[in-house]
Amino acid sequence: MTSLSQQQQQICDQSKADFSGLKAIIVNATLKPPPEKSHTDTLLDVVAEIFESQGVEVDRLRLSRYRLAPGVYPDMTEHGWDHDDWPAISDRVLEADILVLGTPIWLGEKSSLAQAFIEKLYAHSGQTNEKGQYRFYGKVGGCVVTGNEDGIKHVGMGVLYSMSHVGYTIPPQADCGWIGEAGPGPSYGDELDEGGRAGFDNVFTQRNTTFMAFNLMHMARMLKDAGGIPPIGNVRTDWDDGSKPGWPNPEHRRDG
Repeated sequence: MTSLSQQQQQICDQSKADFSGLKAIIVNATLKPPPEKSHTDTLLDVVAEIFESQGVEVDRLRLSRYRLAPGVYPDMTEHGWDHDDWPAISDRVLEADILVLGTPIWLGEKSSLAQAFIEKLYAHSGQTNEKGQYRFYGKVGGCVVTGNEDGIKHVGMGVLYSMSHVGYTIPPQADCGWIGEAGPGPSYGDELDEGGRAGFDNVFTQRNTTFMAFNLMHMARMLKDAGGIPPIGNVRTDWDDGSKPGWPNPEHRRDG
């Protein structure tokens, strides 16, 4: 069963762009434990189907399956915690050309798991790529938001800024979402008494989701074909190490 509207399917079918060789990881920061149904997953299904229709390899990651230890180092078992699943899943994120983080809105903010995931991205801020740039240079990021309260743009603003700060490139219209009517009510994808599913006929959501998915693919394609961002004026090794002995801020840490 397709998750795409007729118009979305038509756009995908008519696309002549070559996105082969691109890898995307779609991360769901729902608070619901698996295998409970996630409304955020339902909208992320649309993004995944657009990607896959264009030949992009898609990996799905549901954060509630894992235990991410608090902290901003790549492996927090080296810093006092007895367990951290991040080292076991981080390569899946690091290998992807495209990152899409999906989150519900709670109290006007992204979920606690979304924040924990962003902190894990930040844990790699002391690492560099083969050009000496920060680790996430040459990759692109986007954000999907669901819920029953206002705040899509507010949540997207924080998520996309965080991605940009650690090195991701953010293309135009890199966020989308659906919040429905304020207050208790159906969430995205719920079956409606009058028939149909909540949000599936919302042109605003369909349009922004399609724009986001294609803009992520276009930007990832351009960056990959160009060999990433040119290493001029943005190479860490051109500067001193910036270290402050005794202070563990990862942005001032030098890894090897």
